[in-house]
Amino acid sequence: MADSPIALMERLHAAHSVALWEHCLRLTGHDRARAEDVAQETLLRAWRNVARLDEAQGSVRSWLFTVARNIVIDEWRAKRSREVLLADPPDEAEAGDRTDQLIQSWVVAEGLARLSPDHRAVLQECYYRGASVAEASARLGVPEGTVKSRAHYALRALRLALQELGVVP
Repeated sequence: MADSPIALMERLHAAHSVALWEHCLRLTGHDRARAEDVAQETLLRAWRNVARLDEAQGSVRSWLFTVARNIVIDEWRAKRSREVLLADPPDEAEAGDRTDQLIQSWVVAEGLARLSPDHRAVLQECYYRGASVAEASARLGVPEGTVKSRAHYALRALRLALQELGVVP
């Protein structure tokens, strides 16, 4: 007689929960609350697909890790679509092989979202669009000295925001 879905989930949890938790922590930049949400959603999706989870057909752990990664990517995309776009998102084909880079860009976007609109605008012009101080000054309608000053303080504020996110020591 085959195992019940509950027994299968208990075995899955016993075998993979610690590794899944550690993976979710890495994906979320060690944000414990978000990691808990991602792990819980991953296990919920495993429950919904328990009949398909069979070690003989492939690694269950790989399936769990892929689902967790996709949840984080989907959250990142959803959040990004609601905010002002600050940079071009990576191509979907590249995202699969560049998880770390994708997560890093998400963390930077989160840090930028914590800046004031003036600081964000200066960084967008100078660093994302590659504008010179004079070009940024003209586009933003502020003196060149203001662009320099805002860029300086924006980078300091971004560093603090990234420290708060646990990324920069």
